[in-house]
Amino acid sequence: MNSVRPLPATAPFADRTAGAGAMDVIFIEGFAGQTIIGIHEAELHRPQPLVIDVHAGVPRSRACDTDRIVDTIDYGAVRDRLQRLMREHRLQLLEAFAEAIANILIGEFGACWARVKVVKPHKFDEVQAVGVQIERFAPEATTPKAGRSAAVLHLLASGMVPGDR
Repeated sequence: MNSVRPLPATAPFADRTAGAGAMDVIFIEGFAGQTIIGIHEAELHRPQPLVIDVHAGVPRSRACDTDRIVDTIDYGAVRDRLQRLMREHRLQLLEAFAEAIANILIGEFGACWARVKVVKPHKFDEVQAVGVQIERFAPEATTPKAGRSAAVLHLLASGMVPGDR
C-alpha cells in the first residue's frame, strides 16, 4: 500500500509549504546505474542505464545548529539505498520505480517531501532521454515534528533505537 500522498498539482512546492516553516532539501543529482526495467521483451533480459535525481525535503534540519550528520538525511546512506534498490527491485515501469524511491525517502529517511526523476538516457535513437518525475508528501500523521531528526526516524524504521545523549 502507498505510504505517501500525491502532491496537488495546482501550486508550486514553495507555495504549498509557505506556512510550514523553513525547509531544507537534501539532493542527489545524476545518480547513474544499470538495472533491468521495462515492459518490452528486449528490456527484460539485460540491464540498461538509468539516471536518477532525488530531492528530499525536511523541516529545518537540526544539523544546521548541531553540525552532526545524525540530525539530517545522510545522502551517502540514500546513495547506498538507491544502489540496493537498483539490484533488488522487480518493477517494470519507471513510474513504479520512482514511487518506490519516494517511499524510501519518506518512509525510511523521514523526508516530508520528495521529488524523484528517473530517466532512461538514449532509449530511442532520436531522443536524448525519456523518463518520469514525481513529487510526494508524507502523510500528515508521519511528517516529522519540529526538533525530531530524520536520522532518528531512519534508525527506528530499521529497528535500531539510538541511545540517549
